[in-house]
Order: sequence, then structure tokens, then C-alpha cells
Amino acid sequence: MNRTYLITGGNIGDKKKNLEKATALIEKKIGHILKSSAIYETAAWGNTDQPSFYNQVHLLETALMPDELMSTILSIEKKMGRVRTTKNAARIIDIDILFFNDEVIATETVLIPHKEIPNRKFVLKPLLELASDYIHPLLKKTIAQLEAETTDTLEAFPVTNQLLETELPDA
Repeated sequence: MNRTYLITGGNIGDKKKNLEKATALIEKKIGHILKSSAIYETAAWGNTDQPSFYNQVHLLETALMPDELMSTILSIEKKMGRVRTTKNAARIIDIDILFFNDEVIATETVLIPHKEIPNRKFVLKPLLELASDYIHPLLKKTIAQLEAETTDTLEAFPVTNQLLETELPDA
């Protein structure tokens, strides 16, 4: 089995419900989710004249290889109503591969690790929850080091505590 970190995000409609739906589809079509971060809210990056985003990182096990994983991600986005327009546009859902095992992969369809990881607090903050000591395979720095060094000035604020919610006993 392969281990991969995926980030989900969106800023159209019921953002929390959209992340929940994406998570369910990831679990059904990609693989078993081992851990999920809290959901974080961040102002829109790049094209700032749009609603804020909710983002969440998942660590999962999958039998899929990177190209299959990307194809499945694109089908999930399409199923959820994602329409690709311009770069940094508002979207119902976005799913990106952050890491795949400890591999560096560059194909026509996949670039892993995601090149913007060190430049985005909305990626680093939830990754920090799940894997602060994980070493970026290209940069040879931990997630904690990358988060401490990032120049991104947009704050990422937790809106839920997913880890706590999953540990609470049923009432």
C-alpha cells in the first residue's frame, strides 16, 4: 500500500459539507483515510475577490499509483460539480496530491511533491497537525521547518477540531 497526503479545499456553497462529501468519496474511491486534520479557513489566495476557503489535509493508504490517483481525484472533482475556469478561481472542491510515499514524481499529469507546499500556510498548518516531522523529499526539511520559514502572510485558522471530534465517545 502507498501512503499519500491529499488536501481538499473549496469556497463555493456549504464549504464544510463539500469537504465532508469529498472525504467520503476519497474513502470510497481512493483508499482508507488514516488521519484527517482540522478544517482551516483562509482568505482566498491569488484572486482575492472571492469568499474564503476551507481546507483539510488527509493521510491515507491507497493501492492506486500516482497517475491513477490523479485520474480518480479529477473524477471526484467532476462528480462534485467542479468546473475549471481560470487559475485561482472560486471552486466547489479542489483536491491536490501533496506527497506520495517519499517519492519525487514528475509526469505529464502529476508533479509530486506539490510545488507550492512551502508557500502556503493553508497547506502547512493542517500538515503540521498530521506530520510535523515528515521530511519533504526535495527540500529535505520537516513540515515544522517549512511552516516556520514560510513567507505566506495569509493566516489559516482552524474552524473544527477533526482530530478531537473523531476521538470523542458517542453520547
